Amino acid sequence: MVEIIVKSDGPRREDVPLKRFLRENRSTITRLADHLSNGNYSASKVQQEKPQAENHIIMVGGGGFAAAEICARVRSTRNGRVIAVDENSGKQLHHIGQIARKYNDTLFLLVTKANGFFAPVDDEIAGSLSDLDGTPIRSEKDEEEIVAEIGRRLGMV
Repeated sequence: MVEIIVKSDGPRREDVPLKRFLRENRSTITRLADHLSNGNYSASKVQQEKPQAENHIIMVGGGGFAAAEICARVRSTRNGRVIAVDENSGKQLHHIGQIARKYNDTLFLLVTKANGFFAPVDDEIAGSLSDLDGTPIRSEKDEEEIVAEIGRRLGMV
């Protein structure tokens, strides 16, 4: 005996109560989404026509609040990235380097094309930090010192 299973027309029986609940509470759900996203939920639903340049991707970031002043700090993350972040908003400003393990050594690698990164740091940053590229890291204290030195050189103390 062969059973033929075909997709039936219309919604599944178990989806009907959920869809009804969502439809009846749409205004409350929208209000909560706007509250949690500072109004960005409804703003993202409104399509605004903006001219787009040829061969360019324009990305508009959302979420969070607009800080009046950027308070940049350099720090290292758990996964070994050395980044500059805005402490007021928590947003990453630059990916500066990587604490990497190579051939049983731990090194600081500057984000450059030579080190295999697709989006290298600015020439200004690369120039001021080029002598730190490839610096061996033997302990957690060495890592903290390199991060502090990067912050001093970039004026992000």
